[in-house]
Amino acid sequence: MRTEGNKVVPQQRNHAQGPGTGRTVTPPAPPGRPPSRTGTAEARLRYWFDTVLTRGTPALVGWLALACLLLVVPVSALLVWTDDRAPASLNSRIAAVWRNTGQTLRLGGEVGPPLRVALSVLLALIALLYVSTLVSLITTGITDKLIALNRGHSTVLERGHTVVLGWSEQIPTVVAELATAQVAAARRGRSVVTVLADRVKTAMEDELRAAVGATGRTRVIIRTGRPADPTALARVSPTAAESVLVLPRDNPRDDAETVKTLLSLSAAAGDEHPVRVIAAVRGDRHLTAARLAGGPRATVLHTDDITARLLVQYARTPGLSLVHQELLDFAGHEFHTLPAPGPAGLTFKKASARCPASCGVGLVRGDGTVLLNPPPDTPLDPGDRLLVVAEDTDTTHPADPPVPYDPTAVATPPPPAPAPPERYLLLGWNRRAPRIAHRLARGTPPGSTLDVVAEPTATTLTAVRAASEAVGHRLPLRHHRGDPTRPETTAARDLTGYDAVIVLGPDRRRGHDDPDDHTLVTLLHLRELQRHSAHPVPVVAELTDDRNHLIAPRAAAADFLVSGRTIGLLMTQISQNPHLAAVFQELFATDGNSVHLRPAARYVATGRPTSFATVVESAARQGATAIGYRSHRHATTTPHHGVRLNPPKAHVRHWDPADQVVVIGPDD
Repeated sequence: MRTEGNKVVPQQRNHAQGPGTGRTVTPPAPPGRPPSRTGTAEARLRYWFDTVLTRGTPALVGWLALACLLLVVPVSALLVWTDDRAPASLNSRIAAVWRNTGQTLRLGGEVGPPLRVALSVLLALIALLYVSTLVSLITTGITDKLIALNRGHSTVLERGHTVVLGWSEQIPTVVAELATAQVAAARRGRSVVTVLADRVKTAMEDELRAAVGATGRTRVIIRTGRPADPTALARVSPTAAESVLVLPRDNPRDDAETVKTLLSLSAAAGDEHPVRVIAAVRGDRHLTAARLAGGPRATVLHTDDITARLLVQYARTPGLSLVHQELLDFAGHEFHTLPAPGPAGLTFKKASARCPASCGVGLVRGDGTVLLNPPPDTPLDPGDRLLVVAEDTDTTHPADPPVPYDPTAVATPPPPAPAPPERYLLLGWNRRAPRIAHRLARGTPPGSTLDVVAEPTATTLTAVRAASEAVGHRLPLRHHRGDPTRPETTAARDLTGYDAVIVLGPDRRRGHDDPDDHTLVTLLHLRELQRHSAHPVPVVAELTDDRNHLIAPRAAAADFLVSGRTIGLLMTQISQNPHLAAVFQELFATDGNSVHLRPAARYVATGRPTSFATVVESAARQGATAIGYRSHRHATTTPHHGVRLNPPKAHVRHWDPADQVVVIGPDD
């Protein structure tokens, strides 16, 4: 009983009566608190085992020996007592049990006087200690070796391999293309690609396996270490490598690390073992230093400048990205250098005509000088090589006589005419935008304009103002404040009258979203806007992740530049053929020879079947080199969007007025 105020109330019992049963029912445990198990046998056994482990090795060995005896002795006794051949006396049976126990536990098992039994046990323990120690040492050594291998700290002893230094968005492209190049070149044996980066080895292997998959006969070796550290650099044997690729860092501020890596390579190789190096930096600040650190055999690419050049070319020539993709990867037709087909003294035109299954596009002089699209009557000197577009080096076989062309189908070149003014729309802003404005200003006709739609941040306003002052009157730059990712901003723009729209994502910075997120949203709004437009405008978009290329909304005549993949393809091509550095430098320049898509009617009579040899002859008369065509009929029905490079010269097709011819030559 207990008292509440002046009332006496009965004390609550710990047990309640079950309704109608008369039995005591234990109330449930409070919610959120599990029932106690401190008193169970299982909990006490676990606690005892944990206590034994904390007492160290001697206690653990003792309890292990006792547990073995408790198991072995009864079983041995059972074996003896159930054996028909066992001795009858108790002492003999106990001796037999001891022998079985000793043989099982390797304790000797000798019987006789106690001293003899003790000595046999001592010898058995000494042997057991020796064997267990030896096994432990071997196991520890193997384990340490496996741990060292998993950490990627062992040295690679290879020769003629390709070394890739650093880890960035280009690594899957580089490894995959090097493996494809091995197959395309039909090389015998296995090739080796060694990657050195300051990351966990197993994580790099898993990421490459997921992104690249099987690499065929190309073996990929991963090592962990900082590429700028000479000690870590020695693990991949760069002096014995065929080429070394130094990947660009993710942030332009980290280009100094690329310079340190090039200095480490120069120090490791020295003057006695010059290494062919292909490196890339993002910004201007460390470009000169990187080229000085790399030395004369190093090719240093400027990724921001290359990206800006290609975006401008794609804005002026819709569909050009498809041609560049075919020329840069090893899966289709790319550039190769071959010995001059035929006797010395042949002209470039005659040497090219002797290659019915490839397109001659230039010469490589004996001193390494590259002549792209030389005049047809340029003679070949001894030691010169022919630069061709071909599937591989084995498919080019000289033939004599050359494939004839149809002189009646050669078109008359159109008379030169002044180009009309151009209008471009730039949606978004990043560090490459000023370069794009400069490139557009250098090649656009008078009266052209560039409209910019970007968020009015302090950094953007300053950069836009500086770019506008730099281009001056050559290309008036008009800034319209707004966020391109907002539908009201994009819908407010009238695309009629623009020659092309360029979409840029923001710079990649810590704490910000993926730049491609902004680009994809802007492309969605553009696609919706163009659905209601009678005159679709070509769209050029820059992406950083190649996976986003598959999900990007495609507007009419859209070209995509995946900057990381493009740089990786360039580095891989140059690593396999150093002469291609000069080729791509000229192809991507604003002036000089570059790739163009021009109307087929400019070179051949349309509406009739004509061989590709006729197209080659007509292009040569106009100072260009034909390397392929784009079919208007198959522009939307084939994986390559109608682009076909390096068709056989005997290939005959019906040329439509809307078809285009792919040529290498100067601007009009």
